[in-house]
Parts: sequence; C-alpha cells; structure tokens
Amino acid sequence: MKIFKKILPLIFILVVSVFTILPFFNSGFFPIHDDTQVARVYEMSKSLKDGMFPVRWVADLGYGYGYPIFNFYDPLPYYIGGVISLLGLNALLATKIMMALGIILAGASMYFLARQFWGEMGGILSALFYAYAPYHALDIYVRGDVAEFWAYGFIPLVFYGLWKIKTQGKWRYVVVSSTAFAFVITSHNLVALMVTPFLITFASYLILKSRKKKLSAYIAASFVIGVLLSAFYWLPAILELPYTHVSSILTGGSNFRDNFVCLSQLWTSPWGYGGSTKGCVDGLSFMIGKYHILLVTLLSIFVILTFVFKKYGNSFEKDKLAIIVLSTLGFLFSVFLTLEVSRPLWELIRPMEFFQYPWRFLLMIVFFSSFTSGAIFWIFEKSIKNKKLLLVGLLLASSFFVFVSLKFFTPEKYLAVNSDYYTNPYALEWTTSKISDEYMPASFQAPKSPNDRADFLKLNSKTIKIEKVAKRTQEIIMETRATQNQEIVVPLAFYPSWKGYLNEKEVPLFENAKGILVNIPQGEHRLRLTFKQTPVELLANLLTVVGILSLFIGIIHLRKRYA
Repeated sequence: MKIFKKILPLIFILVVSVFTILPFFNSGFFPIHDDTQVARVYEMSKSLKDGMFPVRWVADLGYGYGYPIFNFYDPLPYYIGGVISLLGLNALLATKIMMALGIILAGASMYFLARQFWGEMGGILSALFYAYAPYHALDIYVRGDVAEFWAYGFIPLVFYGLWKIKTQGKWRYVVVSSTAFAFVITSHNLVALMVTPFLITFASYLILKSRKKKLSAYIAASFVIGVLLSAFYWLPAILELPYTHVSSILTGGSNFRDNFVCLSQLWTSPWGYGGSTKGCVDGLSFMIGKYHILLVTLLSIFVILTFVFKKYGNSFEKDKLAIIVLSTLGFLFSVFLTLEVSRPLWELIRPMEFFQYPWRFLLMIVFFSSFTSGAIFWIFEKSIKNKKLLLVGLLLASSFFVFVSLKFFTPEKYLAVNSDYYTNPYALEWTTSKISDEYMPASFQAPKSPNDRADFLKLNSKTIKIEKVAKRTQEIIMETRATQNQEIVVPLAFYPSWKGYLNEKEVPLFENAKGILVNIPQGEHRLRLTFKQTPVELLANLLTVVGILSLFIGIIHLRKRYA
C-alpha cells in the first residue's frame, strides 16, 4: 500500500499525459515537417536485421545509393523504433509507439526532478507544464522532430542525477546522470550542446555549495562517463563529417540570421503548421505559454521580496530560493538567445550556427519555466496547512491547464495511409531521400528524376555482364563477366568504411559522383563490397565499452565496500 501511494503521483502524470498522444491511436498518420520518421525506423530495423551493430549505414535512403545517416543523425529513438519493428510490428506502428514513448517520457522525468525541490504536488504541476508546453506540441505535431523531443524527455533526469549526487553522494546517481546525459547526446547532439553549459553551471553551483572532493569527483565522473557512453556516435559524427555535405543545411532558410524571434511571439503567436521565416510573422507558433511566463514572473517577485525582507528559514529553504534564481536566470538567458539582440553572440561563437534556428532555445525556456512553476505549490504548502485543500487546488489547476493546452496537441489533418506508403521502394529511394540527403558524399550528384536512381542492372553493357547481385545493408556481392578490362561505377555512395574485394583480394575503391568506381579486369570475377568500420569508428566503440565498464566497476566496487 505504501509503495502504491508513493508511485500514485507518477501514475497520475502518466495517465494525464496519455491525452498528448491520442492522435497516435487513429488509423493512418499525419503530415509533419520531417516526414522521414517511418522510413528511418524501417531502415534501422532492416540494418539491425542484417546484423549491423552499431548501425551506421542504411541501404535504401540516399536515392538507393545508401548513406551513413546513423553515423551523424541522433540514433537512439530509431534504435527503439527499430527494435519494436523487429518484434513483428510494421514500420508505421513501430514509429507511432516510438514517438509516443518519447512524448510520455517528458512528464515523468520532470516529476522526478521537480519533486526533489517542490514536493509531490509541485512536482506534478511542473511535470504537466513540461508535458503540455506549446513547444512540446510544436515538436510533435508540426515539426515532427522526434530526436529533439526524445532529448527533451531526458534532460530533467540529468539534472535529477546531479542533484541526488549532491544530496546523497551515491554512485547509483552517477549511473543515472551519466546514462541520462548519454541518452541526451544520442537522442539529439545539438540539444546536448545546448544543455551542457546549463548543466555545467548547475554542477558548479552544487560543487561550490558543498565543497566536498567526493562530490566533485562524482559529478566529473557523470560528465566523463556520459561522454564515453555516447562516444560510439558523437566521435565519428565529428571526425567523419567532412565525408558528407552537411554544411548545406546552414544555407537558405536554415540560416540562423533569418530565424530570430520577435519578443511578442514568445507571449502569443498564431498556431500554424507552416515554416519559419524572417520577421515577426511565421507559419508556426513560438509561444512559450502564458501560464509558464506568469508563474515564472510571480515566483521571481516572491524570491526578490523574500530576500529583501529576509523571510527565508533554514539553509535548505535558502537553497531552494537560490535554485529558483538560477532557473529564472537560465530562462531569461534562453529567451535572450532567441532574439535578434543576441546576434553578436551567435556571430562570435561560430559553432552555434549549427543550431540553425535560434528559437530552438524554446526547449530550454520551457524546461526552466516548467521546473520553476512547481515552486508555487512549495510556497502554498508553507502557508496553507490543509492538505486536502491543496490537493483540490492541484486537481483544479491541472484540469484547467490540460484542458486549455490540449488544442495544441493535434495534427493538421489525418492521412489514410499504411506502412507501405512510407516504405515502398519509390518512397524510400525518392520521396524520403529528397527530404534529407545531406549525409551523401560532398561530390555526389543527386539524380534529377526517379528514373535516374541507382540500379545495378544499368551496369550491364556490351563489355560487361552482371550475372548475379546479392545485397545486405553492409555487403554487396556481384558476379561479373567482362570481355575486356574496364571501370564500372557501382551505384553505392562512397564512404571510407566500404572495402572492395575482387576474388577475395582487396582492390582500391575510388569516389565518383555517381557511386564507387572499381576496376574490373577481363574475365569472370566475384566482386564483394563490405562495410567495415573505420579506425575512428572502432575507437569510438572502444570508448563506449570503457564507459560501460566504468559504470559496472563502480557498482561492483561499492557493493564490495558495503557488503
């Protein structure tokens, strides 16, 4: 009974959060900006089924030439979706489940963090504000940015782990914070870059407050191990980026200089399903949420008055007030970064251009405002002793907030489509590939029409015949018969991981604008192209193994110590 009472608030949050995913229960699907999700889940599942792990390459995207999307693009949600698909579900249903899990995660993780400061009632309010924030709905039903809202769900758990290290000093919370940090990185690398300065600021505050060497060591271990755990992904993503033309995403409508937000848009802006444009009128909304802003403002005034009149009690209460101050500063700084006035800072810190859209910092704005909002119930509990009255107030406030926020959690329309609509060859090799082809080689010439796509049969000519082709994600075997020495261009995107073997003897592969160029001598030959991880990728895998071992060594050491 005690356990049930303890988890009852979490059950409440999960049940109420279900309303955010009701559209996923409908048949078919709905249009989103990044309409590649089903295809990516399908390709992840296919690569896993073919025995590739970690998955770095997919075979059908990139106009059928394949490309290393999961070497660069946020793989964690797609591993979840791919595994679900391997259980026997079609790619569309697996995608829906994968998306729904990431959405539900947000409220639960914020509850774990906020209740540490504001109690159970405050934790519930923060969780609902986080789950039902307009920007959360924008990510789900307008942008379809699966990677971002999965990272959104893990961010509170990193802060939670760091705080628990400070209050309890146990290795188990190093496991929580480092794993959650690794999940943020592998869910969305740009979100990881965005949140890390705030995490470092929070960690520095905890260390300065405590001044314990053990705390400093544990917090440092959380960051280091989190980086190690995710190294299999981020290290190749950085060092092998020159093999792609990702720089193309920084031009056109994705230039940060054209995507600052007007201050009025953060208070209110029309809800839409269009795109981001220069100026104060956009096709989508950038509102923070009026109740988020009002509560942050009220709590800031309360903190100012409390410090002016010195009404705080013990040191723990003073610590909570300081946390409100830090969170409010994080909120204000994030707001600043969305506005044109912050442009000099964006120009100074050049890597920030990869964020593309300054309004992405709405993610941190919502995090800080949602977390801080729960403090209102901590204040009420100090002055109102009637718990039943507080509970009624929480239920009424929660019901009202969910009711007024639900209108954002709906798609523009529903499409009567099935899984095959997204995973048939034409959809994969043309429709989806046109949406996202930035991970192709820099020199690659994209086909101009569907008929110009990759096809092994087009290699046949008067001088060479392709007798047989066997394909897996990580391997292509071709039986060839040539009447003279010649070069052929295999319709496979060039990448240094690919190695060529002619009759099991390694042969050089050359980059070509239409694939991989190979010299084929006269006669009958067996050409095998195999995807082998590069030295960088192998090093990255090793670092991840070191991270996993570090966690287990720490757990085993502590068990022996306290046995």
